[in-house]
Amino acid sequence: MESGQIPGVRQLRYAPAVGAAFGVEVLSFERLRRMDGGRRRTWPQRPDFHVLALVASGAGQHMADFVDHPLRERSVVWIRPGVVHRWTDVEDLDGPLILFAQGFLPAPGPAAHAAGDVFAPSCWQLEADAWELGLRAADHLGHEHAAAVSVPRLASAPLLAHLLSALVLRVLPPDPVPPTAGSAEEFAVFRRYRAAVEERFARQHHVADYASALGYGQRTLTRATRAATGLGAKQFLDQRILLEAKRLLAHTGLPVARCAERLGFRDAANFTTFFQRQTGMPPSRWRAGHGSP
Repeated sequence: MESGQIPGVRQLRYAPAVGAAFGVEVLSFERLRRMDGGRRRTWPQRPDFHVLALVASGAGQHMADFVDHPLRERSVVWIRPGVVHRWTDVEDLDGPLILFAQGFLPAPGPAAHAAGDVFAPSCWQLEADAWELGLRAADHLGHEHAAAVSVPRLASAPLLAHLLSALVLRVLPPDPVPPTAGSAEEFAVFRRYRAAVEERFARQHHVADYASALGYGQRTLTRATRAATGLGAKQFLDQRILLEAKRLLAHTGLPVARCAERLGFRDAANFTTFFQRQTGMPPSRWRAGHGSP
């Protein structure tokens, strides 16, 4: 299957407004509501771009990967490409909403590394002092974006990318667990492995296949992945397959056998064994507790 496709879930492609094709767009919750009179925002959707939102006021609700998150002042929401989410209730929210394309953040760098973390949280709360600085960073980005749209000769995609990087670093979750120390070469190896996993995890389940395709030894992939994430290469791959399995089980009515097929398992029994080993329960039991349609 294509890793970006889940039956019954609306697939969103990055399509910036006319005159704003810089790889980033700065909106607001108020503008989101005006643009979406049909309230399609409340339906499950899966964007192929990043959505970073800061809740400046109000209270609401958001769902990301089958988990509901209450939203209130100083909440940060980061929806990465591929996450299934919906704006359950944003009627009373205000604050900036930034959309940006994959690969827009300068790489390599800490902001781009955070953007590529498919296992990172989707919602968290900031302390007041960090929040104020985050709002200022978002405001600066918003002003530069508005200037780029209104006066094209002032437009600078690199400047917007660096301002977005500053915002990302300012609003990351407090006390994140840093990866173990690794060399620049190891991080480069991991980035290639992560990209390959994202492209092929529904077809290739063995680290040896990735090592052969990328031209590295399995030990090299394991060292690089552990340096970047704290996980071995096999655990990283298994966790990515598991995440997609949970998305299928939680957001579709596909039989377990069809989920297994879409994820590249030979049969439902192999999939069930894998899922139970990872979660401690069979897929059907997990689905029953997570609101499958």
